[in-house]
Amino acid sequence: MSIFSLWGINTVGLKISIPKETAAHEKRVAASPETVKKLIALSCQVTIESGAGQNAAYTDAAYKDAGAKIINGFTDTVKGADIILKVQAPSTGELKDIRNGALLIAMLAPFTNKTILKECAKAKITAFSMEFVPRISRAQSMDVLSSQSNLAGYKAVLDAAEYYPHAFPMMMTAAGTVPPAKVFIMGAGVAGLQAIATARRLGAVVSATDVRPAAKEQVESLGASFIAVENDEFKQAETKGGYAKEMSADYKKQQAELVEKHIAKQDIVITTALIPGRPAPKLITAAMVKSMKHGSVIVDLAVESGGNCASSKAGEVINKDGVTLVGHINVPSRLAADTSSLYAKNLFNLLNLIINQDSKALSIDWDDAIIQGICMTKDGAIIHPNFAEKAAPKKTDAKKEAPKTEKPKAKKKPAPKKTDKDT
Repeated sequence: MSIFSLWGINTVGLKISIPKETAAHEKRVAASPETVKKLIALSCQVTIESGAGQNAAYTDAAYKDAGAKIINGFTDTVKGADIILKVQAPSTGELKDIRNGALLIAMLAPFTNKTILKECAKAKITAFSMEFVPRISRAQSMDVLSSQSNLAGYKAVLDAAEYYPHAFPMMMTAAGTVPPAKVFIMGAGVAGLQAIATARRLGAVVSATDVRPAAKEQVESLGASFIAVENDEFKQAETKGGYAKEMSADYKKQQAELVEKHIAKQDIVITTALIPGRPAPKLITAAMVKSMKHGSVIVDLAVESGGNCASSKAGEVINKDGVTLVGHINVPSRLAADTSSLYAKNLFNLLNLIINQDSKALSIDWDDAIIQGICMTKDGAIIHPNFAEKAAPKKTDAKKEAPKTEKPKAKKKPAPKKTDKDT
């Protein structure tokens, strides 16, 4: 297909390719049979690498029935593709198989994947990173962080229940009463709120904390109690984008003291606090872990970004001072069928924005706030303001550039005034 379709010129139909994910611990896929059908309805040609959906319970036969063409191998799958849809960034070797001018849409993780944007720019690939979808009302249907975090919060509670040696709800039996589990959620974003709702449904007594003032009402609306130092800094602790700000050392100290007392009484703690582009804030110290009862559980959803708990380890479930620390990697991928379905819908909603309904070709409005938020590379350059390299100031030759100075001219002495004696 001609590259001119990228700029809105009608051709036979956009070719969209969905390769198999190769990153470790990744079971998701970037398309579902449902979204494939919708793409076919837009006159797109869809190719899917054989086995791409097997870990998400989507068979090759299901994709074929939806209208996709099944191809063996990454190279042949993306050959001639106008758009490549992925969950995670392609490897360096895979990028070489993507043609110049193609549009790559994935969760590129440029904060941690330091070379991906340079490689995309070098390959002259237009790259969209879905984690950067702006949090505005019309972009909610494309918000992959919300769709994936929602299920991660749910799964975190189930993971806690797996390792917690007691029941969640209060049970009254002839042999005695089983007390309810006390669950503390640290971070009341999308994942945290879903964790609260899930723990409540299981019958636990739930409390939660967050540095964002707006979170208090949300937490309490779900039936949990809110724990936080509510001073003046707390009231200003949220960015315009809805993310938590980095707090001062003094606030962190006060909050840590409050949390330390609270954690010692809890059975389960689930941490979800993340700051985009920075290591996860340390919320639970080794001393706090030691203060908890034997048999308690901590699930650290931020473990891949350094962890909210000082003792948790990425990819491991360990026991520390009688407390089980759960550090599963890529929790959304552990519910691959549902997270893939939601992610695929996020991608389709974006494609619906950039595919012209009449010409069936790409027609991208580069001034659109959504596009400006997610576009990382274009025309061989990194263009996103958070990652674009600033041009270094030109060095100048001091001798050449120094302004010429002229010697001050000697002032002429004024002629003596004539007097009567001179005449």
